[in-house]
Amino acid sequence: MRTATLGPAERAESLAAMAERELDLLVVGGGVVGAGTALDAVTRGLSTGLVEARDWASGTSSRSSKLIHGGLRYLEMLDFGLVREALKERGLLLERLAPHLVKPVPFLYPLQYKGWERLYAGCGVMLYDVMSMARTHGRGLPMHRHLSRRNALRIAPALKKEALVGGLQYYDAQMDDARYVANLVRTAAAYGAKVANRARVTAFLREGERVVGARVQDVEGGGEYEIRAKQIVNATGVWTDDTQSMVGERGQFHVRASKGIHLVVPKDRIHSSTGLILRTEKSVLFVIPWGRHWIVGTTDTDWDLDKAHPAASSADIDYLLEHVNSVLAVPLTRDDVEGVYAGLRPLLAGESDATSKLSREHTVAHPVPGLVVVAGGKYTTYRVMAKDAVDAAVHGLDMRVAECVTEEIPLVGAEGYRAMWNARARIAARTGLHVVRVEHLLNRYGSLAEELLELITANPALGEPLASGDDYLRAEIVYAASHEGARHLDDALTRRTRISIETFDRGTRCAREAAELMAPVLGWDKDHIEREVEHYQKRVEAERESQRQPDDLTADAARLGAPDIVPL
Repeated sequence: MRTATLGPAERAESLAAMAERELDLLVVGGGVVGAGTALDAVTRGLSTGLVEARDWASGTSSRSSKLIHGGLRYLEMLDFGLVREALKERGLLLERLAPHLVKPVPFLYPLQYKGWERLYAGCGVMLYDVMSMARTHGRGLPMHRHLSRRNALRIAPALKKEALVGGLQYYDAQMDDARYVANLVRTAAAYGAKVANRARVTAFLREGERVVGARVQDVEGGGEYEIRAKQIVNATGVWTDDTQSMVGERGQFHVRASKGIHLVVPKDRIHSSTGLILRTEKSVLFVIPWGRHWIVGTTDTDWDLDKAHPAASSADIDYLLEHVNSVLAVPLTRDDVEGVYAGLRPLLAGESDATSKLSREHTVAHPVPGLVVVAGGKYTTYRVMAKDAVDAAVHGLDMRVAECVTEEIPLVGAEGYRAMWNARARIAARTGLHVVRVEHLLNRYGSLAEELLELITANPALGEPLASGDDYLRAEIVYAASHEGARHLDDALTRRTRISIETFDRGTRCAREAAELMAPVLGWDKDHIEREVEHYQKRVEAERESQRQPDDLTADAARLGAPDIVPL
């Protein structure tokens, strides 16, 4: 089983190694596309580096709808190529690349009109299933089925009777997006990529017209490194234009940010055994099963304010509540909302004034020698984007390079996962954990769960749940810092776990306990623990305040009231 540790020592070693000798490829941006590009490059035999200014997946890649899907609504736009490509990737992820992280999820589409709508929507869903099966992968998902109103209400009693005349149920897939990226980075590191988060590119190095490297600031340690590379890939998502400006080039395309917000509510607030997909006047609305919760989203509005911390306004929250309540027998209220998060989609600009109509396809460009830019796309098709970016970079390398092999490279934790899942009762008996806890670990870490079980064996207290975040074991916080690259409390509570959106207090009650668990791994003293806890509490309060504001401008100003943490 191939694994990799992203602890403090490994991060320091990676930064030093990247500065020591010229790389074949340096990737800038630690979201899903950047991490995927690093994995693609290193598994072709290229010496590869990956740097991220903040935390892994701290931008768009941790704030999505958590879906791996073909894009059913793109069929309506007749974008068959995009759907076909995405369905192939969905199948690969479910069956081969990440079966421990990507899981099937059912959705019910309530029909509102008799006759024509069942025929119209049914043909679309049938085509979706047929296209999935035609791609070889994805045959393991159940086929869609038509439901009468009575049967639809049987599986989704939360719906108003008058909100539907029948229904269609079909399947897609879901994952924890931030956890997926962390595993992707670890997989790249396992194959030899040098990776460092909290490492910000401040300038590109030039020799004439050619980009030959980057100046990188260690945001944690304060040092600065010159990392030279034969090719650089800019995979910075909504920051693409900002990064591009460092080379003084406008670029061949622009990226426009579209804000999408999501609400998280407890499972018992919506009585249903299936997810829901609802049509709105602008797009579609999902109600997605998420452990002991539901995720309700999303919006699709233009955003030109702070990119690092997009804010959800009161109007955004009201929009989602209004639309989901239009079909619920017992409406949701503000008091039901545990968590709110906002993310920015990087859309290719210039095709339409409406962000919901901008392209979800991606583009790769070579604006100046030595620099490749990749932007746009969907989370589901990150592997294709990564392949295209590396293919473009290879043209600038004076060497023979192998073809992409990531279709055959499982993520760390995939190997042995199914065997461990089958043995979960025995693992529970051996470790003394409840079988539900073992299942939780296997579905988050796959076969790497053994590493957490070793921590618990060495210190049984780590087998206890967090006092105010009892879905997660104490060992998971320690492991986030020691193995998964978490450098701050916010990293652990917001991305390595999802406590920040899954509890009504948004993680403030377990913040100190989590910080004290991370402290020995990261060398924090009492003062540093206090700073981490204080920063986290201020961040939560700033987000709450932004969500009370009436519009984007006031919400953005409120959210920026909590500065990013800077280590001393």
